[in-house]
Amino acid sequence: MQKPLFELKGVYKRILKNINLEIYKGDRVMLFGPSGSGKSTLLHLFNRLHDPEKGNIYYNGDSIDNYDIPKLRKNIGLVLQQPHLFPETVEDNLKYGPSLFEEWEQEWVNQLLDYVNLPKSYLKKSVDELSGGEKQRVSLARTLANKPEVLLLDEPTSALDDQNIERIEEVLMRLITTKDLTVIMVTHNIEQAKRLGTKGIFLQNGGVREEGLLPQMLDRPKTEELKKFTTNI
Repeated sequence: MQKPLFELKGVYKRILKNINLEIYKGDRVMLFGPSGSGKSTLLHLFNRLHDPEKGNIYYNGDSIDNYDIPKLRKNIGLVLQQPHLFPETVEDNLKYGPSLFEEWEQEWVNQLLDYVNLPKSYLKKSVDELSGGEKQRVSLARTLANKPEVLLLDEPTSALDDQNIERIEEVLMRLITTKDLTVIMVTHNIEQAKRLGTKGIFLQNGGVREEGLLPQMLDRPKTEELKKFTTNI
């Protein structure tokens, strides 16, 4: 019987109340719900950007508190809504994480750029020269340079135009299928959740109101709260 990759038991943090969840290796979990429902707070618990005020989180069967934080964040990468890049070249950004662990190999750069559909000529470019969509792809490549097994995505396309949203989604789907990643993603876009996710978690007022398989749970909501949410979008 498969054991959960993550298990949350009775977790409280800020708005979050009594969160109990199991996430398995290979899941593509979409977190959605109204603004202020606790989606980003929940996401940030998975790599200890936040710690719970109460309750326990287990990763690979062990308390997440027992993991060295830098190594944990190497295995559980986070990509934010706004790309936070160093004001250096694309190459400098890609090298940063692996260099901390003395694991950088120069031949990785071409592969990383290929993963996110950027030409090799971008390697020596300053990040200040890049468009918003290109910066987000570099941010994703920088996270992938650490070879994570889990990818946390905090609304990575919400600040992009439709064309760049499509490009980022294509990149994500290719990465998910080729690298066997577990993905946990916050999104306000219900159609995006259907396209990218295999499981959905609907949060409202800090609690899990409904969870299930995608797209079924969005096409046929079981709770009145989710029905209202999908109707009002």
